[in-house]
Amino acid sequence: MSRELPRHSVSVTGVVVRPGDGRVLIIKRMDDGRWVPPGGVLEIEETPEQCVVREVREETGIEVNPIRLVGVYKNMNLAVVSLAFLCEPTGGVPTPNDESRVVTWLTPAEAAKLCPEARAIRIQDALSGRGPYVRAHDGTSLLPGGVSS
Repeated sequence: MSRELPRHSVSVTGVVVRPGDGRVLIIKRMDDGRWVPPGGVLEIEETPEQCVVREVREETGIEVNPIRLVGVYKNMNLAVVSLAFLCEPTGGVPTPNDESRVVTWLTPAEAAKLCPEARAIRIQDALSGRGPYVRAHDGTSLLPGGVSS
């Protein structure tokens, strides 16, 4: 008798920081109306870095260069593990589309007020200069324990 192993989905988050003013790229999602850094599901044939470049471009119109991994975040309710990367913009124009109602550059403080805690912490972690961090959340809020860097 074989036992079905638990499955996880892997996604990426791009924390894109604009040089000069330090603003971060944030979208308002079309499907649930939440404000979040751009990202999405890792495809089988992609590396995590390739995925973050593709997802940021698809959701925002902005081209990026991933700099470093800043954290690993697990949604305990959905079994989704997200790899967050600090990225620098290299071109493009913020452009809403069928995934993003709004694409904008906000200060980190403005973004933290709009984003759910589980997403805002990724921006904070990326800007800390430390990490990578490992954190767990329920889709909205961070869960106690499990933080390391």
